[in-house]
Amino acid sequence: QVQPVESGGGSVQTGGSLTLSCVGRKYTDGHYCLGWFRQAPGKEREGVAIIVAGGAASYYADSVKGRFLISQDNFKNTLYLKMINLQPEDSANYSCGSAEEWRAGCFGFPRPERYNFWGQGTRVTVSS
Repeated sequence: QVQPVESGGGSVQTGGSLTLSCVGRKYTDGHYCLGWFRQAPGKEREGVAIIVAGGAASYYADSVKGRFLISQDNFKNTLYLKMINLQPEDSANYSCGSAEEWRAGCFGFPRPERYNFWGQGTRVTVSS
């Protein structure tokens, strides 16, 4: 049985919380950007949060600042996205990916086309 790359999605009510996980290979140096992206039906994929591999978070979308937290566990080769106070507009398919820092730049607005996505994503549905 193939294990999904991303997990942790689900259905919650407004104000609820979820923590997403994404298993990948080990990235420990600052030469890579690791990120969470989301895509709602009929909308473009957008960057939610980016972290410098082995370092600190470098970008959060304005709409999630103060509510989402990206982190990395190098021992487990896992990327996390902790989400609190979820809103209906957060409903989307969330996916994780990586990009070489020289190509994507870990700071500033992330461009999805510059990232390699690891899996099919995990769906988050927030009901009002």
